[in-house]
Amino acid sequence: MLESVRRALTRPPVRVKQEHGPMAAVAMVLMPGEDVLFIRRAVKPTDPWSGHVSFPGGRKDPADPDTLTTAIRETREEVGVDLGRAHLIGELDEVRTVGVEPALVIRPYVFAAEAPAAFALQAEEVAGVHRFPLERLLAGDGRGMMKWSRHGFDLDLPCVDFDGVRLWGLTLLMVDDLLHRLDGRGVGAARNRG
Repeated sequence: MLESVRRALTRPPVRVKQEHGPMAAVAMVLMPGEDVLFIRRAVKPTDPWSGHVSFPGGRKDPADPDTLTTAIRETREEVGVDLGRAHLIGELDEVRTVGVEPALVIRPYVFAAEAPAAFALQAEEVAGVHRFPLERLLAGDGRGMMKWSRHGFDLDLPCVDFDGVRLWGLTLLMVDDLLHRLDGRGVGAARNRG
């Protein structure tokens, strides 16, 4: 499967046009057995993604020379995984936040890494870790739709539910980017129909 992921990531990533504004980076880490590493963000009233399942990562620090450094630094800080020794496979398409000002452009990197003996969670940022097999995500296990309300609007959004853990929003969009590159079955709700 790892070789398929490498081939899928040979297409250059789509970049979001943004003259100024904050950048962030996340790491999609593939562990042995092609398990994808996710974190559950700590519950914080000031965090628009409080309690959500996402990839390790965060905003680019002014001291970071580039977003790759950001993804590596944030992953080490949040879960104790040293991606400096991991294999960078490639990049996925950038995504832009919606409903959060100023808009944040997120650059996702894909790594292959060994699982640590134990995760070292940064408690103020991360409440827990989850690992989901890439094969299950490709097979559509747990795939469905969810209701989401924001500013008086109700939307039906795609989601994936595994054992009480829900992937949705920008994280699922990034996952779907990789899945679509692997199997051509679409992104978002289009995968539900495939």
